[in-house]
Amino acid sequence: MGQDIKGKIAYITGAGSGIGRATALELAREGVYVGLIARTESKLKAVAEEARTYGVSAHYVTADIADMEAVNQAITQLKNDLGTADILINNAGVGMHGDFLEIDPTDWKRTVETNVFGTYHVTRAVLPQMIEKNQGDIINISSSSGLKGTAGSTSYSASKFAVQGMTEALMQEVRPHNIRVFTLNPSMVGTDMIFGDNPDKNDKEKFMQPEDLAEYMVSQLKLHPRIFIKQSLQWATNPF
Repeated sequence: MGQDIKGKIAYITGAGSGIGRATALELAREGVYVGLIARTESKLKAVAEEARTYGVSAHYVTADIADMEAVNQAITQLKNDLGTADILINNAGVGMHGDFLEIDPTDWKRTVETNVFGTYHVTRAVLPQMIEKNQGDIINISSSSGLKGTAGSTSYSASKFAVQGMTEALMQEVRPHNIRVFTLNPSMVGTDMIFGDNPDKNDKEKFMQPEDLAEYMVSQLKLHPRIFIKQSLQWATNPF
């Protein structure tokens, strides 16, 4: 038998839209209190208001996860508002695509600062809470591009490969504290990051949806604490 996650506290980055939003709402449906982090306050406010309709506490704070000081302040605020985290979803990220010589070095750097250092900053701020509790779950949203590089994805793949390595190492470090650390590696997901502001709805809906991954993460979190799936790869059935 698995475990009940009702009443747990989850911090979610990139929670204003896409996978982060869907995950926050799916957790709220399960009775999980949610702490939301992203850069756009209006989006966070809307997600928090919707989460509260499920009868849970929902608080948010704006922060750029590439900024370590901003992250530390955000996590302190969520801790004061909600309590210490049982679950951390490292979802926030950026995707820069283009040929190696075409991508501006500042964009390359921004990708690594957000996807790698951002994940590090948030995890570093939250992990002591879980160690003190002697339990916790950390889910890092990586990508199929973090398992196999493809043309035009050098900066993105480099950052997601780094997330894979960091997750693998951290997983082994914190197992004695009953903390599970694992990655999700979805292929293309129907989000604005991929399709932009004016996607062709028919094409978008052929791909995985944020809600699909949110449901999958909840099922992972409900596994008995003695077991976890450290890495998984998600694909749409037939998007083409």
